[in-house]
Amino acid sequence: MRRLAFLLRPGWIALALVVVAFAYLCFTVLAPWQLGKHNRTSRENRQIEYSLNTDPVPLKTLLPQQDSAAPNAQWRRVTATGHYLPDVQVLARLRVIEGKPAFEVLAPFVVDDGPTVLVDRGYVRPEQGSHVPPIPRPPQEPVTLTARLRDSEAVAPGKDPLSQDGVEQVYSINTEQVAALTKVPLAGSYLQLTEDQPGGLGVIGVPHLDAGPFLSYGIQWISFGIVAPLGLGYFVYSEIRARRREKQPPAAAAQTPEPPQTVEAKLADRYGRRR
Repeated sequence: MRRLAFLLRPGWIALALVVVAFAYLCFTVLAPWQLGKHNRTSRENRQIEYSLNTDPVPLKTLLPQQDSAAPNAQWRRVTATGHYLPDVQVLARLRVIEGKPAFEVLAPFVVDDGPTVLVDRGYVRPEQGSHVPPIPRPPQEPVTLTARLRDSEAVAPGKDPLSQDGVEQVYSINTEQVAALTKVPLAGSYLQLTEDQPGGLGVIGVPHLDAGPFLSYGIQWISFGIVAPLGLGYFVYSEIRARRREKQPPAAAAQTPEPPQTVEAKLADRYGRRR
């Protein structure tokens, strides 16, 4: 036990606690965080790939009721016939499209015999910093749209809606938040217009099919969580070995054997003694 008493010193205790805490975070927070991002990205890539190779379907098959949402059909192309509410408009601010700042223009769309959905008409570029440019109104007559189904985004924490340049603006496309802001009930998913659609503006493309580095990052955090305790164990083992060597008594000096005498030396020694 005396040999292990050094492990109870404050420095070693602190080091052990740091290593244990780091390994715990690797397995419970950091690795699941990256692996979760990998799973979400892979799921979205599968949905995009499926939507690119599948014909559009009527919107009401996926959103049959006003409170419907279709998270498993994100990016799926749909068609809807109805009319815009042209006097209701909200902008999603601080968006980046093709590497440049943009506003995304949102408007409610009433589907014939179906729900009212939020439509992302596309984007416009800000003027003179962050000012809203003139935005064409959507058509008032009934139209048929082709769009991609999108999941409602999470509300940006600490970012409340604001009114600027006479237009209501939000920081995320969250259908509940926009519904509360406009007093118009909206379905849980929203639509993002494809190219050449009535009321469309700048077209927002689909993301590139790239899984990203999240899987490798997750594996790295798992590896760090394994290596850290092993490294601590190696340092403890090395310290114990070093202390054992310090406590061993010095080895007795080895006696050097005399070199064997030659025959001439033996004869000289014998006859010299007789004389």
